[in-house]
Amino acid sequence: MGVDALTTPRDALARHDWRAAHEAAVAASPLAGAAEAERLELLAEASWWLGRLAECTEAREQAHRIFDDLGDVRRAGQCAVWLYEHYGMQCRPTIAGAWLRRARRSLVELPDSPEYHALLLREVEVTHGEGRLEEATEVARHVVDVSRQQQWRNLEAEALQALGRLLIDRGEVIDGLAQLDEAMLSAVEGRLGPYATGKVYCSLVTACEELGDMRRAAEWTEATARWAQQHPFTIFPGICRVHRAAALGWRGELAVAEQEADKACTELIDIHVPNAAAAYATVGDIRRRLGDLDGAERAFASAEELCGRPCGGLALLQLTDGRSDVAARTIQRALEEQPWNRLARAELLPAQVEIAVEVGDLATAAAALRDLESVGEDFDVAWLGAAAESARARIQLAEGDLDAACVTARRAVERWQGLEVPYEEATARVLLARALRASGDEGAAAVALDAAAAMFADIGARFDLSQSDDRPASAEVPAGLTGREIEVLRLVAAGCTNKGIAAELQVSSKTVSRHLSNIFAKIDVSSRSAATAFAFEHHLVDARR
Repeated sequence: MGVDALTTPRDALARHDWRAAHEAAVAASPLAGAAEAERLELLAEASWWLGRLAECTEAREQAHRIFDDLGDVRRAGQCAVWLYEHYGMQCRPTIAGAWLRRARRSLVELPDSPEYHALLLREVEVTHGEGRLEEATEVARHVVDVSRQQQWRNLEAEALQALGRLLIDRGEVIDGLAQLDEAMLSAVEGRLGPYATGKVYCSLVTACEELGDMRRAAEWTEATARWAQQHPFTIFPGICRVHRAAALGWRGELAVAEQEADKACTELIDIHVPNAAAAYATVGDIRRRLGDLDGAERAFASAEELCGRPCGGLALLQLTDGRSDVAARTIQRALEEQPWNRLARAELLPAQVEIAVEVGDLATAAAALRDLESVGEDFDVAWLGAAAESARARIQLAEGDLDAACVTARRAVERWQGLEVPYEEATARVLLARALRASGDEGAAAVALDAAAAMFADIGARFDLSQSDDRPASAEVPAGLTGREIEVLRLVAAGCTNKGIAAELQVSSKTVSRHLSNIFAKIDVSSRSAATAFAFEHHLVDARR
């Protein structure tokens, strides 16, 4: 009787009708013994695809308890493997690790089973995350070989994607992408189940994003989005939106990117916490570029609350806000969270260079550039070369090596242009304009700055006026003022109110107040009139364009 009662939810799951499966599994209650455990497993599966992670987790824990009491080590171990995944999605690594150890205790008795090899793949994820790449690679290869021999297609595809990501992190980018492509082939052919398909898609797109291969990422992101539309009650549309937002952001479609990432935050917050955190971080970075600094700060705070780590974009936001010392600490914390992942660190290093140059710490800036160049040499990734040229131009400008800065900034513009990344290209053009103006070529500087302003306008990005400061970067800066603080001080000297300064610089009044507080402390004054006198005394007003 119990077995017959489960026919309907089983059939509904087989045709991916998650709602029908959920309703049928609930309606079949209560059963007894193994039949009840299977009903709970079916309920957990349907709940997961419907995005009800808490319900899924509870049902699977109950199923595990019954299987364990019955001595069914295979099914108990399988439940434990899934519970490792569920708690990982909730950013609860301690509990996830406990379930993984319990799974090993059950499945070690079944070394030839697919369940045991699924366990091995989850252990690969752990060792990969700890930076034990050689050990993880060996196990991943083993799972690929066994899965092929046994024709476990889903497990083979998952193992190929795990192996591909490992090889990429080891610097074997071509071989790593080849493994991912092979896994993708099975997915495109429709030979995989929905879970394996989604995992392979997301893994490949994530790898493309890390490598800066945004053309490839955009192609697969669109394919992922089309696939996800056929599974409307899954978590994958939300995850796909995170990748789509990143691809759109690289292409300069900032407004649409913000919409996609914002939707992903809502869709993933109760389902997949790490990806929800990534979505909030993406929203924060897009808003920073759009000039919504308060909105960006809220998004970065949400991301850090979810994942417990600071975002590199937050440091750049703090720099824009005049909190350069805080920005330096934030970017250092972010780097410390990536002790071995060189590609992840490389994404943060350009920001560290920019911040270090702003605070006058050229030794740290130079060290960050060397690290960036080293990763670029080992991984041969195009965006790393472009980022290194931009970083080098910043340092040369700060050191007063103006001829070199002009040459390097031009190379940065060309490289970003070739990659079709408009925001970074426009930023490089601002660097070029500053170098040209500092070297006395006002005409060429104006052309470069106008081109940058037009590009920022085209993509709807905020044009940071402090970047176009016409003081030579090597000039002595009074009282340690930052470029943005000097911009604010000039506007104070021109008689602007806080509201007027906020409108001129496209920031909030709260941000202006923070800048003024910093300025007054640095130049040791207590009034706007004294600050104005300081600006004229140090020829800051005359330098304004």
